[in-house]
Amino acid sequence: MTGFRSFAATHAGPRRHHNEDSYVDRPDLGLWAVADGAGGHAAGEVASAMIRDALEAIPPGLDAGRLLAEVRGRLLDVHVALHEEAARRGPGAVIASTVVVLLARGGHLAALWAGDSRIYLLRDGVLSQLTRDHSLVQEMVDAGALAAAEAERHPRANIITRAVGAGDEDLVLDKVTGTVLPGDRFLLCSDGLSKTLPEAEIAGLLAAPEGVAPTELLIAAALAREAGDNVTAVVVEVG
Repeated sequence: MTGFRSFAATHAGPRRHHNEDSYVDRPDLGLWAVADGAGGHAAGEVASAMIRDALEAIPPGLDAGRLLAEVRGRLLDVHVALHEEAARRGPGAVIASTVVVLLARGGHLAALWAGDSRIYLLRDGVLSQLTRDHSLVQEMVDAGALAAAEAERHPRANIITRAVGAGDEDLVLDKVTGTVLPGDRFLLCSDGLSKTLPEAEIAGLLAAPEGVAPTELLIAAALAREAGDNVTAVVVEVG
């Protein structure tokens, strides 16, 4: 069985008073997640915490297929609950959160997500992004209306087009699958990190030597660059 070692850390950031990010670190299940809440007035904190609590409560001992079904089902339950809570708060209220989930079992992986939190893979020194943002600027890049290099600095870069608790009653999660190889390192992060650090720097910090927690290096680097949002990082190393 493939062995995993994981690290997880979160910080409110130098410009925010509240941390609306949450994370899940379950190497016993082969399950990791990052959620970045939205909605203002602490609503984002509620949304991301509900996702965290739902995934943390998944029992051990499930096979890969059942685990995937549990993740989907629990995220849908949170989606419905957030819609109901927003309705109670009145017209125009939105309580939502991005989510990105990594599942790894037996040399295989699945990634599920909604929003612009990301998963990166560092393999043989090469960094690749496994997820694709559900955001307004990504749609503009896809349409050829905006250069990818300009997307992170665009004034509307914070507008997401999909999230748990937002949109229709049905929750649509994108999914990718792949293989897990010894030496792989995965990074799950909120956009407070990915919009602050260039990918070359992320790759260098993610390749931290044994005995060094890469999450601490990544968050410290984002704080040093005056990240404008909460910063969360979960790193999974494959043995």
